[in-house]
Formats: sequence, structure tokens, C-alpha cells
Amino acid sequence: MGDDSHSWTAAPAAAERARSVLAAAWSCSVTAEGTREELVGAHTVGEDGRVVVEVPEDSALLAVAICAPRGEPSAVLEFADVAPVPVRGRVRSRLWLAGWFAVEGERLVFTPTRVVLRQPSGSVVVDLDEFAVAVPDPLTAAEARLLTHLADCHADAVERLTRLVDSDSLHGAVRVQPLAVDRHGLTLRIERARTHGDVRLAFHAPADDVAQLTERMHVLLGQATAASCPRALQRQRTDDDG
Repeated sequence: MGDDSHSWTAAPAAAERARSVLAAAWSCSVTAEGTREELVGAHTVGEDGRVVVEVPEDSALLAVAICAPRGEPSAVLEFADVAPVPVRGRVRSRLWLAGWFAVEGERLVFTPTRVVLRQPSGSVVVDLDEFAVAVPDPLTAAEARLLTHLADCHADAVERLTRLVDSDSLHGAVRVQPLAVDRHGLTLRIERARTHGDVRLAFHAPADDVAQLTERMHVLLGQATAASCPRALQRQRTDDDG
């Protein structure tokens, strides 16, 4: 990460962020009693934060769970939060859940006893009670579609938003892409020749659905249009130019 300084106000709490990563992730790595498997499309998350993992009958994880001396083998689940828009350093955060598996039919039900969220700002141990009652950000399911549409169809709007970014953060910028969006704000990834950094543009009020997000984005774009002395951004290189 770059060393851009920015006041990250109005950001999701760690528990909410962790639940959002869980809700959006399509795959996970599971390690239990020396066995490690990569699973795709195999997990769901209950309202209390327990993770249900569907595994095939010949899965080594299922065998480990069945044969565990206490019937509840310890395990670690790892999830990667990957930006939907191609950017440098595409993994935005990682989530680790340590806990226990219980066998229910052909399913493994995982109860976390420790939750760790690693973000660019550092690692945070998430309180288990807060994790259990937290809900994903309301824009989680739509985030990938929203960001790719913004990047692919509205590059001019992204460049206009850079007028709201401090000039020091834009120094040497060669490309700016939308990195993340949640109910509290939009995050931009600023790429330079050899480094990159992120800046967050907070909404004036939370957005609880896509309609409200559209209004919040219009407000940001209005602020950007009204901003004095717009800063020039070096033209983005396209893949064809490479």
C-alpha cells in the first residue's frame, strides 16, 4: 500500500466488514488437523455467523471430522476479499475464522471461536458477540456489479471524483479506479508507476439500497463538479497501450 493519509470516517465496523467478506466470498480455504482443501461455492453463513460447509462424501475434511477423537476437530477457514475491478494489489482484505467443526449429515457446521480481519490498515481481532449479531453491508450483493459498471462505463465520472481528492494523494497518479463501495462511502485506488494508495470519499448519509446509493453518488459528483481548480490526472493507460 502507499502511504496516503486520509481520514477514514464513516466506515463499516470490523464485525460488519467481516460479515460482508463472508457474504461476498465465493470460495474459501479450510485447514483441519493437517488437511487443507480449497472449496468453491460450498459454504453458506447463518444469521449467527456459523458457517455451513457442503463437502463431497470423499472429502478428507469430512473424514477428519468424523474420526476426530472429540468429534469436534479444530479448523481454520480463510476467505479473501478480492476487488471486482482489476487493480494492483487486488486482495482488499483477508478473513480468518478459527473454531470447531461439527458433523450434521454430509455437512460440516463451523462455529468460530476467533475471528481476525486483516485490512491494509492492519489486523483486527473481531469481538465474537459483535460478529454474531452483525449483518453484511446492504450493498454487498450489488457491489461487484456497481463497481465494474462505474469503471467500464463511467471513467469520466471516476476522473471527475478525483477533484475531491487531496492533491498530495494524486501526485504521480497514472490511473484511478473504484476499489470498494459500502453504505458509508466510495473508495478509490490511486495507482502510480511503482506504488499505490487508497482514498475514501464518504457519503453525506448512509445508503441502505442501490437507489439511495445512486443519490449519494450524484451528490459526490455534484460536489466534484463544483470543486474549484480541478486537478489534472495523467491519462490512464489502457491494456492496449501496454
